[in-house]
Amino acid sequence: MSTLTATPDTPESAQAAPAGPVYRVTGRRVLFSEWAKLWSVRSTWITLGLGLLFLVAFGVIAASHYRSGLDSGRPMERDFVSATAVSLSLFGTNFAQLALGVLGVLITAGEYSTGMIRSTLVAVPHRLPVLWSKAAVYGLVALVVATFGAFVAFLAGSRIVSGTPVAMGLGHAGVVRSLLGAGLYLGLVGVIGTALGALLRSVAGGISVLVAALMLVPGLIALLPSSWQGDIDPYLPSHAGASMFAVTHDSTTLSPAAGLLVLLGWTALALAGAAYRLLRSDA
Repeated sequence: MSTLTATPDTPESAQAAPAGPVYRVTGRRVLFSEWAKLWSVRSTWITLGLGLLFLVAFGVIAASHYRSGLDSGRPMERDFVSATAVSLSLFGTNFAQLALGVLGVLITAGEYSTGMIRSTLVAVPHRLPVLWSKAAVYGLVALVVATFGAFVAFLAGSRIVSGTPVAMGLGHAGVVRSLLGAGLYLGLVGVIGTALGALLRSVAGGISVLVAALMLVPGLIALLPSSWQGDIDPYLPSHAGASMFAVTHDSTTLSPAAGLLVLLGWTALALAGAAYRLLRSDA
């Protein structure tokens, strides 16, 4: 018959296993995490490239179309009567806003569709820093890409229309402000797309609301009586943004500063809705 005898632990055997490093959740680390996730998917590169392509290519096409119409000797088309080198070069803004806004929706709604948002919120239990970081990171990226594209489109377009009545250079009054305004507008559209994706948690739903807000609603407002249009039209997101990069203004449009304030209000409203749902409902 065998007996088991307990031997006292020696100091060496009683040593506790070394504890692993303790990581704190900080705003900086959340920002770096969202930065890494942004560039880890192929859709980011493709959609940003499309947004840049739309902005430059359509601007060059509009400038070339104006130049060919002017050289043909035929009466100028109505859309080009009040054109400037800036308006021609930024013609692609309407198309670039869709690409950049859709990518914003994908950044947030895409995590909900794949289920990755659960891991993200486990790592950042306070939740709201995730939303602010996503919006800040992508908003900055969209701003840089859009501003670069606006300047490239203008430099290419102004060269095409050189020597025509609409010719302008960077030194003309309001040109640099307009180009920076276009970049800022598209950056804020990207933030709005990010907020819509977090609010609706659906890629299809977020894109649908984005397209409706930027393109369908302005078309519907145009069907209203003219007395109503003047009270509503300037305050729509797309029209408020257009006033930010327009060289000239009239009584029917907002000033660049007022347009920026209105668009910031829409952006804040979308972010507030996304923050409320993030805090109140589970992923």
